[in-house]
Amino acid sequence: MDMPTNYRVFPIVEIKFKGSRKDFYLNNDNIYLEAGELVVTETATGGFDIGHVSVTGELVRMQMTKRRVNEADVTKKIFRKATSADVDKWKAAKDMEWETMHKARTLALELGLQMKISDVDYQGDKSKATFYYTAEGRVDFRELIKRMAESFRIRIEMRQIGMRQEASRLGGIGSCGRELCCSTWLTDFKTVSTSAARYQNLSLNTLKLAGQCGKLKCCLNYELDTYMDALKHIPDNVNYLKTEKGDARLQKTDIFKKLMWFSYPGEENWIPLHISRVKEIQQLNKEGIKPEDLGEIVELEEKAAKVLDYENVVGQDSLTRLDDRSRNRNNNNNNSRNNRNKKPNQSGGNQQQQQQRSPNPQRQQQPPVVRNAPAAPQAEAGADGAKPAEGQRNNNRRNNRRHRPNRGGGEGSGTGNQPKPQQ
Repeated sequence: MDMPTNYRVFPIVEIKFKGSRKDFYLNNDNIYLEAGELVVTETATGGFDIGHVSVTGELVRMQMTKRRVNEADVTKKIFRKATSADVDKWKAAKDMEWETMHKARTLALELGLQMKISDVDYQGDKSKATFYYTAEGRVDFRELIKRMAESFRIRIEMRQIGMRQEASRLGGIGSCGRELCCSTWLTDFKTVSTSAARYQNLSLNTLKLAGQCGKLKCCLNYELDTYMDALKHIPDNVNYLKTEKGDARLQKTDIFKKLMWFSYPGEENWIPLHISRVKEIQQLNKEGIKPEDLGEIVELEEKAAKVLDYENVVGQDSLTRLDDRSRNRNNNNNNSRNNRNKKPNQSGGNQQQQQQRSPNPQRQQQPPVVRNAPAAPQAEAGADGAKPAEGQRNNNRRNNRRHRPNRGGGEGSGTGNQPKPQQ
């Protein structure tokens, strides 16, 4: 879209540096800048720094109004867009930050200082480094600065930050699965108390209510005003309701549905009542009157079954379709065999007899086969038609095959196995 001829671009640009640090700079040379570009900026202590363009145009004016910054207070300038040489020098400085931080922590431990150096920020020209630390009290780090200046050969600046500022600089993922609010958009850190959790009927579990900074989560204040408005209609000091049946104790309160659950001693059922009925019984108790019971019970609406606008294909494919079935089958056979061996003897016999017993019951029913046994006399079938038994006939055939003489005609060959004469 073409801009009007008399339109003048807002000359201030918001630049973002490491650790969600942002500042405003003058663009006096009217350099065309887009969000995300690297630019070389002026510093208050000399030298230059490199940062990313965060916001340009009229949105910068809104950001300045939000942070209460006047245009006259912005004095630092943007020199130019970062060149390849500037970027290489800036990356080399950023690569030194991790090692520098660990060396500074070692020096602080040697001096016995009660402080934690959480982050180091090098300037783009590698002439200065800012050390961010957290401490519970006042720390005398003059000797530490001398040693760090001798070790790193740069100008040192120490800056104390709080626990929430430390979490915002380091960043991370919260329990909600999103990036931390303090490292993305939250700039005003308000005080959070445990009363915010009580008003919202949250369990006072410090492990769940605390964020990565160790303090209470800032998001506890996001919906607090809505809960405070809804609590104005909920009656106070209603721990018990006195009736002829007994004293009903308050178990639960739904602030937005305006329902309160009560239960009688020795009963597990919770009775839901609307706040109007609770106020009515409360007024009767103040007058010394006890109703027969809690009265009309509110019928809770059942949640309608959710109709899916898509087809659920979960479970159509087996999760074990890619497994090695032969290996699983062998494992199952081994397990079943081991289970049979470990099965206790129910008949009361000794363990050796149980192990010697064959696992196949059909094999026990067959008669034992005696090999190489002498052949029993067979009855001839010519006289009375008697035939040898089937098992005995098979044994005779097997014995004949094993004791078959040499057909080569050598010594010891039987006469019955000699070759027939040719006719």
